[in-house]
Amino acid sequence: MSTKINVAVIGVGRLGSAHARVYSELPQANLIGVCDTEHSKALSIAESLQTKAFFDYKGLFSRVQAVSIATPTVSHYAIAREFLLSGINVLVEKPFTTSLKDADSLLKLAKKKKLTVQVGHIERFNSAFSAITHICKEPKFIEVHRLSGFPGRSLDIGVVLDLMIHDIDIVLGIVHSPIKRIEAVGIPVLTKHEDIANARITFKNGCVTNLTASRISDESIRKIRIFLNNTYISLDYKNEEAVIYRKDGDQPEGNGWASSSPSQKITKESIWIKKEEPLKKELSSFLECVAHKQKPLVSGLEGRQALQVALHIQNLIWKHR
Repeated sequence: MSTKINVAVIGVGRLGSAHARVYSELPQANLIGVCDTEHSKALSIAESLQTKAFFDYKGLFSRVQAVSIATPTVSHYAIAREFLLSGINVLVEKPFTTSLKDADSLLKLAKKKKLTVQVGHIERFNSAFSAITHICKEPKFIEVHRLSGFPGRSLDIGVVLDLMIHDIDIVLGIVHSPIKRIEAVGIPVLTKHEDIANARITFKNGCVTNLTASRISDESIRKIRIFLNNTYISLDYKNEEAVIYRKDGDQPEGNGWASSSPSQKITKESIWIKKEEPLKKELSSFLECVAHKQKPLVSGLEGRQALQVALHIQNLIWKHR
């Protein structure tokens, strides 16, 4: 990419400040500024990254080609819409919006304006996940645990839209089948929203997924186990590690391995992973898509699909209560 893309970050809380730092480090980005309604926060981040602080995002309309929107979820739609109307490409942090109606409106507008919309499902760019995607053919059962301590942020939404939605996106990306049935339970503990939740998704092809998410745990866990025919993959997002367990002699197809007759012995193999910062990969990919008019790995459409399932799970939880 020969020409730098002028970018800005709207909302510089914990996640937004990370976006700003990464943009300041990417050779293909020119960080024009950061914007936050909290003046002290915008000024502090801007000073640390040697860029300009803005307190009203409208002041960026004529200055940038792309933005990251990392504000509270309730404001995603209004801010993204104004940038799209101004001809500016957007990366919207997850969840995409608070409603499917708003998501559809943004998708329609982006298509009309021929602009890029990417949604910040960062686990798609996790090096461990990238290393095993070619192996995940026709999964039979998937189990996911995403647990964290109480965050003190994103409290305008429940744990389904805050955490579980990451894994919903991952599952939808590897199980290529319509959903047959969803069951879900969850309870509020420290907030008025659900703080711990479990969902069971059954797909029409027979695959079953069990997802657990909590933001009131005393330990941090981000793991997924994917069971295939005679093989299962254990992946640790947090440490970017992946291990394959399989029958001795059985080798996943498409990796240059020769298969032999199966035995009852189980073998374990750690996958070599080139660890890279997921956010850096995500933002680099976004800028590449903007520059070359390519479809993002997690476009607005994928963001909408994950949102649709997450909202259904959330509705089931509160219907039971």
